Amino acid sequence: MNPVIDLYLKHHHMQLPREVIVGNGALERVPEISRKLGFRNSALIIAGKKTYDIAGKTVKELLEDDKMEVNTLLVETATIMDVETAEEKIRILRPQVVFGVGGGTKIDVAKCSSAHQETPFISIPTTASHDGIASPLSSIKGLDKPFSVMSQAPIAIIADTNIIMQAPWRFIISGCGDVIAKLTAVRDWKLAHAEKNEYYGTYAASLALMSAKLIMESADLIKQETEEGARVLLEALISCGVSMSIAGSSRPCSGSEHVFSHALEFIRPNHSMHGERCGVGTIMMANLHKTRWNDVRATLEKLGAPTTASDLGAAEEDVVKALEMAATIRPERYTILNKMDLGAQDREKLVKATGVV
Repeated sequence: MNPVIDLYLKHHHMQLPREVIVGNGALERVPEISRKLGFRNSALIIAGKKTYDIAGKTVKELLEDDKMEVNTLLVETATIMDVETAEEKIRILRPQVVFGVGGGTKIDVAKCSSAHQETPFISIPTTASHDGIASPLSSIKGLDKPFSVMSQAPIAIIADTNIIMQAPWRFIISGCGDVIAKLTAVRDWKLAHAEKNEYYGTYAASLALMSAKLIMESADLIKQETEEGARVLLEALISCGVSMSIAGSSRPCSGSEHVFSHALEFIRPNHSMHGERCGVGTIMMANLHKTRWNDVRATLEKLGAPTTASDLGAAEEDVVKALEMAATIRPERYTILNKMDLGAQDREKLVKATGVV
């Protein structure tokens, strides 16, 4: 065995959240959780303008009422410059803990900058659009990689369902698509293990797969747009984040459907949400894996999620091109796309067979 692989198998590092609070009014427990984790003196809140008004301001007031010194940094994007700005703020202020309050971009900036400065990070999501709210990875624009990079897992996650329910329904749909994507991500991981001797973690894979199956079984509940449905999704997203922490990589949650999503975003930027593209990608990749693609499509349709290229604001040629590009996005990540090496006719046949176009 390769000595590097052997070392990795012997020493597997897992970074897991210590506190997870999900439910109506969960935000009120911010001071309690902070004290419990030993953060009593200072904090930095990283949020966007909207998310600060939605939740960040309340977090600041709650902590200040608990005698903590609290500073804020507002960001609107998740670029290298935003991360560097946040790092500088952390270096100057030296907070005991960094709070990321918002959706994907704000939490990614908080997560990445705090990791670089070796400062604990608490995730407070205002939407449930993808599993980044609980994962140890960040998606930062401006890097030479169009996919997420390792940062750190949140030491705590505080998800208030009352706040999550105020976001547009489309965010919930995107979150469902991102969780359902684990059906093919796990199969890609297992394929890489069988054909490339890649490390495969059974527990991490099972946790991700269980989350996907739970969302598919709970589609009727979720589509009712109730707080109970939002809670099911949040718990599934958090479980997916934990599975990545256990695996030490995004492998259990990101496979061929994710590289398709990244490729389509590159070809047709800002036309759809990450989880929406992953959902459509999962339909096609499940077809290639010869497993349950009709069930995936039916579940997404039930939720009102995109199932076609036009639903994503894309043309047939965009989707076909994304399938061609997808296998090159992460050449080190072996998936069904690498195994099958689809030709032009194969790609066109796939999008038509699955009803994507």
